[in-house]
Amino acid sequence: MAATLYTGNGSTQSVSNAVNTVSFQPDLVWTKSRSAATGHQLADSVRGATKYLQSNNTNAEGTDVTVLTAFNSGGFSIGNDAGINTSAATYVGWNWKAGGTVTAGNNTAGTITSTVSANTTAGFSVVKYTTSTTNSTVGHGLGVAPSMVIVRYIGTVSNWFVYHTSVGAGNYVMLNSTNGQAALSTLWNNTAPTNSVFSVGTAWTAAVDTIAYCWAPVAGYSAFGSYTGNGSTDGPFIYTGFRPRWIMIKRMDAIQSWAIWDTSRDSVNVVSLQLYPNLSSAENSYLTMDIVSNGFKSRSATEYNTSGGTYIYAAFAENPLKYANAR
Repeated sequence: MAATLYTGNGSTQSVSNAVNTVSFQPDLVWTKSRSAATGHQLADSVRGATKYLQSNNTNAEGTDVTVLTAFNSGGFSIGNDAGINTSAATYVGWNWKAGGTVTAGNNTAGTITSTVSANTTAGFSVVKYTTSTTNSTVGHGLGVAPSMVIVRYIGTVSNWFVYHTSVGAGNYVMLNSTNGQAALSTLWNNTAPTNSVFSVGTAWTAAVDTIAYCWAPVAGYSAFGSYTGNGSTDGPFIYTGFRPRWIMIKRMDAIQSWAIWDTSRDSVNVVSLQLYPNLSSAENSYLTMDIVSNGFKSRSATEYNTSGGTYIYAAFAENPLKYANAR
């Protein structure tokens, strides 16, 4: 997983996602301007280049030849769209590697046939399918049960629904919203994902194309869980077993934006620079946490550490623990 910084040139450019000299061809690229209030853009290799979705709104998929134009062997190429490449503006691109562009073969593990690009080593897959309006299952291709699944319709207006292992299959939270968790047993059919499928229920009422991003925990690389805030600058320590490169947190029991931190934008502690998946806002700065060799620790009495507040998180490594250095 890479968190890549780049500066816009107002034209076209190729962006390298090299991490410690290692680069890869991404299958999900999530870009956001750090310096301006523009929408998040998510592109994946299953839907294809020039197609984008925005996590901060419910708009249907857009197609634009000036956004992400190619998934390259060492990064990605972009056009001159203002949201992704304004001259002199600063940006971050978060990159995940799935199984590469799907050229043939569908996943028939579920009752709905799905098109899947899966990386079982990294525990990440991109899944495209046409939603059924009845209780159904969808193959995710990971071989182990995912701990977080983000799902939305592509071809029509849609919220971004999130399944998280700490929220449970009878509840959900929305990536495009500040709301806490809500109960809806018909969204995931009140059924936790298995090692082959995730379940969708009758809350999905439109038979249209749908995209799902699925992540399973991998020791030394990714972790998903929850914690309770203590309202202190000596906040709780969350053990992940690796030094996170990227962390996303959401409060579950109250209204609060999602927030993302990464060690490319913040290379030293205390980590402060936040971007918000549900907002188009530019980067904000609050002294929030220390990111250390085996997890992260809150350093704010209020920012994502309110006393008694419950929070979920997703974290991905910059390197396995045996290669990580203390900060």
